[in-house]
Amino acid sequence: MVNIEIAYGTAEKQILLTMQVAEGTTARQAVLSSAVKQHFPEADLQNAPLGIFGKRVKDDTLLRDKDRIEIYRPLLIDPKEARRLRVQAKQQEEA
Repeated sequence: MVNIEIAYGTAEKQILLTMQVAEGTTARQAVLSSAVKQHFPEADLQNAPLGIFGKRVKDDTLLRDKDRIEIYRPLLIDPKEARRLRVQAKQQEEA
């Protein structure tokens, strides 16, 4: 058996699940068999990009002991646009 963690979250709630999977389990298989869907029914676990310790991985990546799978969500806003809006709002407050 392989001990892994699965991380997922939104701005309001984050979870880190610990589970054991059989050797030979892929990243996507582990995510689909996890309890993430119970905590986040809206999560698209079939298609969401995955990573292990911050590095993107393919669905068929075999898991190793103590891997932490991260399920990535799409950005709600481009980071550059978010920064521009924050600067604009701050400038309006100061005016």
